[in-house]
Amino acid sequence: MPETHPFDDAIALQWQFESGHRGETSPAYANMVGPFGGITAAQTLNAVLQHPQCQGEPVALTVNFCAAVADGAFHIIARPVRTNRSTQHWIVETIQNGECVIAATVFTALRRDTWHAPEHAKPEVPSPADVPLRGGRPRVEWINRYEMRFIEGAIPAHWDGSGATASLSRLWMRDQPARGLDYPALAAMADVFFPRIWRRRATLVPVGTVSLTVYFHADRDLLVTTGTGYVLGQAQAQAFRKGYFDQTAQLWNEAGDLLATSHQVVYFRE
Repeated sequence: MPETHPFDDAIALQWQFESGHRGETSPAYANMVGPFGGITAAQTLNAVLQHPQCQGEPVALTVNFCAAVADGAFHIIARPVRTNRSTQHWIVETIQNGECVIAATVFTALRRDTWHAPEHAKPEVPSPADVPLRGGRPRVEWINRYEMRFIEGAIPAHWDGSGATASLSRLWMRDQPARGLDYPALAAMADVFFPRIWRRRATLVPVGTVSLTVYFHADRDLLVTTGTGYVLGQAQAQAFRKGYFDQTAQLWNEAGDLLATSHQVVYFRE
């Protein structure tokens, strides 16, 4: 039998009826402490998508990181709190050792054809083939799961406090090895960007995402069309103040379709 993709292994869940889904963290997506936040977001979303009562496609996902997720097993309890004719609202909790470590909401909907127009256009950037692969040895394992080609704003080469005048980063990315794009993968890519404070200060201060929201603009047909192609990601902070900063991100496919946008707030410590 062919081997499954590391991403599919990482988000795999076992349905256990009243007790929800059981899952385990994956060493392939290990971060400095616990798992990569993007894979946690993907697992959270997958619990809804695999639920027998799920209707429609995801439109919005908010993941609140209440505590650090420990390596090992966890339970995800997803329940629909309101189902209308074309929309559905979910509350999702991840439980470890009897305590909630992730509290999330998911909004799904039956999409229909309407007027549409782009407003946040894909920036003019070199094609993926013209941008070199990220070099250097990664500090954490999950980075090896992505092919990254930084156009600008790569992680600092020297932690000397020199920093940059702006926190903007742009890069082409896709799963490594390549994998067809779906909603869990897109949710994970929305968190691929390293913390913006590291870009601004070139100082390796402790950080942790507190809340991550992803808005999905792509329907399933557009994800299928994007396939295993590259995704252009762009991220920038808006303010750093009193221990917290936020960062916004946009994700386009190579054709220039805006697939998703995200916003997160991050804790940092001097």
